[in-house]
Amino acid sequence: MHRVALPPDFQAWREAARDALRQGYLPEQIDLQDDSLERPMVLALEADEAPGGPPVERPHVPKAFLEAAQNAAVHRDPNRWNLLYRLLSRLQAERNLLHVGVDTDVAELRRLTDQVRRDVHKMHAFVRFRKVDAPDETGNPTEHYIAWYRPDHRIVPLVAPFFAERFAVMHWTILTPDASVRWTPEQRQLEFGPGVGREQGPREDDVEDLWRSYYASIFNPARLNPEAMRNEMPIRYWGNLPEVDLLPQLLQRAEGRVESMVLQQKGKTTAAPFVPAEHELTILRRAMPSCEGCELYKHATQVVPGVGAEGAHLMLVGEQPGDKEDVEGLPFVGPAGGVLRKALGELRIDPAEVFMTNAVKHFKFVQRGKLRLHQNPRMGEINACRPWLRAELDAVKPRVVLCLGASASKSLLGGTFALMTSRGKVHESPYAERVIATVHPSAVLRARDQAGHEQLYNFLKDDLAMAYELSRHPA
Repeated sequence: MHRVALPPDFQAWREAARDALRQGYLPEQIDLQDDSLERPMVLALEADEAPGGPPVERPHVPKAFLEAAQNAAVHRDPNRWNLLYRLLSRLQAERNLLHVGVDTDVAELRRLTDQVRRDVHKMHAFVRFRKVDAPDETGNPTEHYIAWYRPDHRIVPLVAPFFAERFAVMHWTILTPDASVRWTPEQRQLEFGPGVGREQGPREDDVEDLWRSYYASIFNPARLNPEAMRNEMPIRYWGNLPEVDLLPQLLQRAEGRVESMVLQQKGKTTAAPFVPAEHELTILRRAMPSCEGCELYKHATQVVPGVGAEGAHLMLVGEQPGDKEDVEGLPFVGPAGGVLRKALGELRIDPAEVFMTNAVKHFKFVQRGKLRLHQNPRMGEINACRPWLRAELDAVKPRVVLCLGASASKSLLGGTFALMTSRGKVHESPYAERVIATVHPSAVLRARDQAGHEQLYNFLKDDLAMAYELSRHPA
């Protein structure tokens, strides 16, 4: 066996391969080793085998092979040099070999080149430069941008031209464990050097705050695909990306932003622009009075936010404030609230354990003399106010949500939800572990007779008891 140690460099392999062909070495007679890798020691007594094939003075290969070989050469597979020599030798007689996709050697070449191409693509996407102040050749301070990155393969020579073209007016350096490359715009040339460790890379700079703000502003929730993101951005790359710490927050709010975008595109109103980014109850309460997400704010006395503690395991969601709630600014303090609190008392549920709110935050009514008569909110008004309800859900994070009435149920379970056929059932929802729908306390008050009153009250009480019991135990 004729053994040749090669540096991880395509030109070195090319010269060694040409020389081996000229001497007539067959692929099975030669071992082209990567001298950057540790290999088992070979006994010095082993004889160097004489060439057994005809000399090839002028080897010929298609252009496609040279391109593929340059990509495969930067792969870390220790057997790549022998694979390339085997293909080179076979191509002298098998001119169409690269078109035979089922051939073992051709398939292996494609595997290596595909992996390198994916690695190049990821380096294009995941390199993040950090600004440092460094002196130029005359000693004057100048802005220099440095990035440290760990690719899977030795791809720095392949990616450097991309960055030179994209950041042609910047002074920049890319550091990797295998090699480094520097670009100087005045000379317009790439300078390659040795690799360095992560500790020599730059730390966070002020540019990263600007990048995070920019990334958040261009993040398009309508194109969100978390599974694809995880596949394309494996955890090992996260350390290079300052925007990674924004992703949980952006993912959490993506659904609401998509709905807001759809509503705005359709010319419909929405409260989304008025909802703060931080979903804490005190912050939400301060922000609600400024909401003009639908027309209801123009006529109501005031907005009525939810009440209760963050961390409550059970959330009760009603339809909208009534006349007394509108005056006092608190939910469930009117006649319907009296029915609800009676049921809570009979079930020995402390109201302080429960968070109470409404799907719509402003009172909708029609004026009849001095009276303000309740009107059911339209679906468009329920949709417009949903960002506030979702923000409260995000702040409280209840285990169970009990929707009181059709409007609240449609807000969380969809516009086609049928209350009386689906009440008392546990539904899956992204807003809580479990969502249950029941009748609104006001329906009890509107019952036509005593039998109807008792039936509706029992529906409310039974569903409330079930929701409370479920809220005491995680799903």
